[in-house]
Amino acid sequence: MLKKLWSFSGRYQILHMTWLAFLVSFVVLFNIAPLATAIIDEFQLSPEQYRTMILCNLALAIPLRILFGMLIDRFGPRVVFSAILFYAAFPCIAFALAQNFQHLIWSRLAIGVVGAGFVVGIRMVAEWFPSKEIGFAEGIYGGWGNFGSGVAALTLPLVAFAASFMVSGEVNWRFAVALTGIVAAVYGVIYFFNVQDTPPGKEYQRPERDGGIEVTTKKDFWLLCITNFPVFAALGVVAWRFSAVGVLNQTGVVIILLVLLAIYLCQTYLSWNVNRELMAGEKRYPPEDRYKFNQVALLELAYFVGFGSELAVVSMIPLFFENSFRLNPAMAGAIASSYAFMNLVARPGGGLISDTLGSRKWSLVVLLGCMGIGYLVMSSITGNWWLPWAILITMATSFCVMASEGAAYGIVPLVRHRITGQIAGSVGAWGNVGGVAYLTLYSLLPEGDAGNRIFFSTIGISSLIVTFFCLFFLQEPKSEEEELETQSLAAIATANKVLLKK
Repeated sequence: MLKKLWSFSGRYQILHMTWLAFLVSFVVLFNIAPLATAIIDEFQLSPEQYRTMILCNLALAIPLRILFGMLIDRFGPRVVFSAILFYAAFPCIAFALAQNFQHLIWSRLAIGVVGAGFVVGIRMVAEWFPSKEIGFAEGIYGGWGNFGSGVAALTLPLVAFAASFMVSGEVNWRFAVALTGIVAAVYGVIYFFNVQDTPPGKEYQRPERDGGIEVTTKKDFWLLCITNFPVFAALGVVAWRFSAVGVLNQTGVVIILLVLLAIYLCQTYLSWNVNRELMAGEKRYPPEDRYKFNQVALLELAYFVGFGSELAVVSMIPLFFENSFRLNPAMAGAIASSYAFMNLVARPGGGLISDTLGSRKWSLVVLLGCMGIGYLVMSSITGNWWLPWAILITMATSFCVMASEGAAYGIVPLVRHRITGQIAGSVGAWGNVGGVAYLTLYSLLPEGDAGNRIFFSTIGISSLIVTFFCLFFLQEPKSEEEELETQSLAAIATANKVLLKK
């Protein structure tokens, strides 16, 4: 596969066009971080206001990753991804035209929708690559796409600087932000006309019912309900942070919390409807056709600490280097991109390790453990450190973070193939929940070395806790071929029972 990777035909064309779509969406999502100083200065934002703004950057991607997972399974990734990219232009232009903090934060909330696009490519890549290569292929998609945050850090300060020669200096960041949305919309059109959902001759499998994830035991249904709750609770936290900076009053927060509760109950009902025959005792899955939903829950936790920490760290690390080492914004952005730079090799590396070592479980466990240790070391970084050493530690930790994400999504398509979009959406949503949780903590911490130490230590400790959960409870997944063989045997057994009754 490594030799064919540089080909731009067949499935490799789909892979390259899809990771590039994801990269463009991440440039949009993180177009604020490298321009933070200019935005803060123009609007005189307090640290609390800026931290709330980057928090809401992740909010809507949480429920929409689940929704997009359902849309993918029903309509296919080509249509969904193209629509997301085309949509990106509107909130980016709105953010670029903002005149006050309220305009900034509401348009930023709308930009967060673009961040939900990640799950779309997971299903697309899974359709085009066999299970023996799925980890590496998903790693290329996720890793090279995730580098969009690094591309934003490297290029947008330069674009903003260049724009200052064309327009008045105070609006140079506006041009850079608007440009990211326009580029995304153009690429959305290109993507629509140049990809297809499946290889020729392959049928696109869809779930039997829409509205919720299909489970195979009653116990798994209740676990599904439990794991859905934090998704909506995270949005409640965002609403609370809105009130803390004066965007919402207490009445508004209460209304939003009641709406979120209603949506959660509606989602629970839809899940019940999908699984109603199972819950009513009218349907019972044979052992060979069952899967354990606790495996999905463990992957959600792994992505919570992995991708969640990446979202949080990418959002704060330019200012971390700028303030800790007294750097100018352009230099700090370039150095901070070293964290995102590791996506180019780490996430594909994690997927490749998952494919080749023979144990996807142990690949994930080891990488999660190394990630936790790396963050604990990062917690001791201060301005007294030798800068190259701080960069090296950051890159090493980043490698483990992105590789663990690649290992996790090397497992996701193998849990239950026909609902891969929904599982990918749920796991991806938990990554954003992690981002909200860590950024909320960050927004409450004092500025300076003490706050940074608590921030990185918390991520490190939580990562080690999840490592032990996966060590004891995660199981080795079946390949897609094994799952299809199992489903065929189950169908034959069912047909035989029907014939015997006749």
